[in-house]
Amino acid sequence: MEFKANSKELEKLLAKIIPAVPTRTPMQILENILLEVENGVLTVYATDLEISLKSFLNIASDENIKIVIPARLFYDIIKSLKDTTVHFKINGNKRLEITTEKGKYTLSYIDADEFPEIPTINTSNDVYEISINGQDLKSAFDKTAFAMSKEEIRPAMMGTLFEFCDEGLRFVTTDGHRLVNYLNKNIKADINKQYVVPERAVSVLSKVLDEKELKVYFTNSYVSFKLNDMELITRLIAQKYPEYKSVIPLENEYALRVKTNELLDSIKRMMLFTTSTTRRVKFSIDSEQIIISAEDIDIGAAGEEEVKCEYRGEKMEIGFNSTYINDILSHLSDYDEIIFKLHSPTKAVIIEPVEQKENTDLMMLLMPVRLNT
Repeated sequence: MEFKANSKELEKLLAKIIPAVPTRTPMQILENILLEVENGVLTVYATDLEISLKSFLNIASDENIKIVIPARLFYDIIKSLKDTTVHFKINGNKRLEITTEKGKYTLSYIDADEFPEIPTINTSNDVYEISINGQDLKSAFDKTAFAMSKEEIRPAMMGTLFEFCDEGLRFVTTDGHRLVNYLNKNIKADINKQYVVPERAVSVLSKVLDEKELKVYFTNSYVSFKLNDMELITRLIAQKYPEYKSVIPLENEYALRVKTNELLDSIKRMMLFTTSTTRRVKFSIDSEQIIISAEDIDIGAAGEEEVKCEYRGEKMEIGFNSTYINDILSHLSDYDEIIFKLHSPTKAVIIEPVEQKENTDLMMLLMPVRLNT
């Protein structure tokens, strides 16, 4: 059996599915990909059992086959080739011959039935389908993904919450220290339901999304993202997401308005003077300025800077983990000004853009750290 394909088209296809191939795994079969040729279409499958990726390419072929071959070796071979036609031939001794004008390469293959089954989602009454612009979804991930938890104690927090509500589609992430709440008002849902998508799927999708529309299919156990010539399927996190609304304070009556990047630049410099244990920076807030300071007693180093602001409230000294506040400000850096809504040095702080982008609402929450007395 023989078929052929353009090397650069094949390289693009393989680049889309290779993220699902684990680099280290006790299951050696997962280091392979499944090649399926059917009716002139080459479909390549990869999985790490958490996410599955498949992509397809029209090719010249008269027969149908399914084989399993080493993923990274095959990808590296194709990637190393110049723009050329690649001929593939299946031999009876379980060898795949790869031939170009200048070379011949041989790979062993194994039978397709040894490869894990890839989940499929069939449209039915149990599937909820939406269309979303790829750039809108990428923007949501870019604003929220950094706050997903890495602690396995609470698995639900290791994913991104997709919450369909009357206002639109809400994306929520939290690690217990910070929380991001991002609402896309463009998506009008006819259900009120929550799904938790694992971090691995979010990470892979963020790298391949573009401005084109994609279809998303939710079931009770899986979600499928179909974009262009690629599909990602992942198992949803089964645990219920924490009641995030209960931790958003309602009594934060003090308002601090500041230019985002001025504050971010100052925080980056103060991070040079924080201790490796607490990473603490102190905000001393007055009506027209914030004094930002940090001190590393162990090495006898300290820094202090003044940042102009507009503040309505009682004078306050409050501490933050410098890494967390840096993360939040970095993800707000495309907004000119932000508002901190405060209540006391021990209560959660709400951080929002002064002007929201069209059809979105973004709110971030940060827990303060105690200052030494």
